[in-house]
Amino acid sequence: MKPTILYIEDDPASRRLVQRALNYAGYEVIVAERGIVGIDLARKHQPDLILTDINLPDLSGHEITTALRADERFHNTPIVALTAQGYGVQHDMAIAAGINGYLTKPLDIEKLSEQVAYYLNGGQDIIEPERLVAAKAKYTSEIVARLEARIRELEASNEALHRLDRMKETFIQLTAHELRTPLTLVYGYSRLLEDHPPLRALMQHDDLVSTLLEGLVDSIERMHTVIEEILIISRIMTKQIDLSISPINLGVIVQKVLTNFETALQDRRMNIRFDPAGWPSNMRADADLLRLAISNLIGNAIKYTPDYGTITIWAEEEPDKVRFSIRDTGIGIDRDDQVSIFEEFHTVSDIRLHSTSKTAFGGGGMGLGLPICKGIIQAHGGQIRVESEGCDPERLPGSTFIVTLPLIAQRAPRPSTKRLNL
Repeated sequence: MKPTILYIEDDPASRRLVQRALNYAGYEVIVAERGIVGIDLARKHQPDLILTDINLPDLSGHEITTALRADERFHNTPIVALTAQGYGVQHDMAIAAGINGYLTKPLDIEKLSEQVAYYLNGGQDIIEPERLVAAKAKYTSEIVARLEARIRELEASNEALHRLDRMKETFIQLTAHELRTPLTLVYGYSRLLEDHPPLRALMQHDDLVSTLLEGLVDSIERMHTVIEEILIISRIMTKQIDLSISPINLGVIVQKVLTNFETALQDRRMNIRFDPAGWPSNMRADADLLRLAISNLIGNAIKYTPDYGTITIWAEEEPDKVRFSIRDTGIGIDRDDQVSIFEEFHTVSDIRLHSTSKTAFGGGGMGLGLPICKGIIQAHGGQIRVESEGCDPERLPGSTFIVTLPLIAQRAPRPSTKRLNL
């Protein structure tokens, strides 16, 4: 079996040269262009020898060695530095970091396989104890200095990200607010048109006029819904969501939501299993927000379930909480996406196949439905999670969204940070 060598080098020409030479000498060679990738490959393949450049874009060869030596699998693995730096302090620091050998560039390719064989067979560079002690002290000092510089870089980047995030939140709120103001007028005018007697008479005698006006009103309502979703998610993101707590009947809320989807369910020939038993009739919560959350969950189930599928809605009341689930027979959700689907603006569908339909199979959206559900449920002191075996459009494993809510919601304290109030 060929010995395996991992070569970590950011210069493509050097990688190709060393890889060809070692392949010709009978070695299996794995290459990495960054230190962190090299560490991952080492842990995955456990090579017989590791060659690493000292100066890499992310980690130094010294740091790579320190990280690997901390893993007992690499206590005895030969690690050899290939570097343009000459012998001296840098050589001593390499040995202090745990590197076995030190080869300078430009390499003598004809001798490379012989040098690799030497280290594979237990060869090691040795330096005097006094030099080793001094090199370890210098290496430690260098590590601390690099760590401090990176922490400062991360702090600066983090502050820049916070500023960008605040700008994004403000922009979302302002944009939604500016859009909602004229849209409210358009929506009102459209309703006045519907109620205008001459136009109502014309609609009764001209199907085209009726169709055009209905399309106009539906489009305005759809845009109004999108803007409201953006406003709600912006308040969730800034922890400014307010609950209007009052006595509610959760089962009745679910029935009203199902009534709103009645046409879509009939068009899609979908089967709904809903038993009002088990649903609490005397909760204290925000009825409008919970209606929105449940509507988003049921709409999500409709979108990702093919025609003739089944959606099961079930609940169980406990002494101080209610647990309910919405299960579909749809395509399912990849395990890797089962956390990220609750993040703002995340969507698992291909944006190139985006559809504006809220109820068609595979219909699209802005990736706000589930984040809004999560924000509303958490604002009530509840939790939401999803269970699915994975995504398979052929086998249809389905998904189950499980929600736990307290029977009596408590208003969460508002943050003290001043933000734009819409």
